[in-house]
Amino acid sequence: MPRFTLDGTVLRYDDLGPADGVAIVLIHGHPFNRTLWATQAEALAAAGYRVLTPDLRGYGESDVTPGQVLLSRFADDIAGLLDELGIDTAVVGGVSMGGQIAMEFHLRHPDRIHALVLSDTSAPAETPEGKLYRNRLALRLLAEGMGRYADEVIDKMLARYNVAALPEVAAHVLGMMQVTDPRGAAAALRGRAERPDYRDSLAAARVPALVVVGVDDVYTPVSDAEEIVKLMPDSVLRVIDGAGHLPSVEQPQAFNGVLLDFLRDRCPTG
Repeated sequence: MPRFTLDGTVLRYDDLGPADGVAIVLIHGHPFNRTLWATQAEALAAAGYRVLTPDLRGYGESDVTPGQVLLSRFADDIAGLLDELGIDTAVVGGVSMGGQIAMEFHLRHPDRIHALVLSDTSAPAETPEGKLYRNRLALRLLAEGMGRYADEVIDKMLARYNVAALPEVAAHVLGMMQVTDPRGAAAALRGRAERPDYRDSLAAARVPALVVVGVDDVYTPVSDAEEIVKLMPDSVLRVIDGAGHLPSVEQPQAFNGVLLDFLRDRCPTG
């Protein structure tokens, strides 16, 4: 698996598709890893796009940075990956925390964005209650590990009905959560608690955006996606039926369809 080193931290990623294709970076959420995007990476590469799916620092097979990792650090890691590969601009997308990292990337590196893909995410800054919750959860994960937490949230990560209806998907999502290093998860939670408000930068965006959300997402409901679309001058909203917070794995064919339609229209390759 490809790897590169940034500030002494080894970061790993997958790189699929033709080297001269339009580059697409897909950023996983918490507490997952790059395999969340396996179905999308395969479909996009087959369509002629170059797809980069990194393991964020602290997740998957990348090194852990303990303590606190701000979303700005994650965004700069994505910029570092593009630098490593000699890529000037890319479509940058993510789900949940990954979507917020994509928004942070747009805030910090707007000239490197070709288009945005924002899945099941929200733009406002963290609330005081949210800060308290994330910092307490960080302490809990460090104390007891990921197992109980994963069991508690699986029917929120996926639509409740999909936990039983899609057992292989549920097993994959549980597995990603269970193997995440608690130190990495805690550091990201602490950093995410400090995230800024992205609404002004999204309102000023000059790139196209695809906003996707599962119809039964309980973490970031359809109303959050609608708010982003109202802010962004060149954006489209697609709601995925039969899905919760992770439509890319719950309904991959539907998700891939809207993603490919958007890319062919706004970012054609070849």
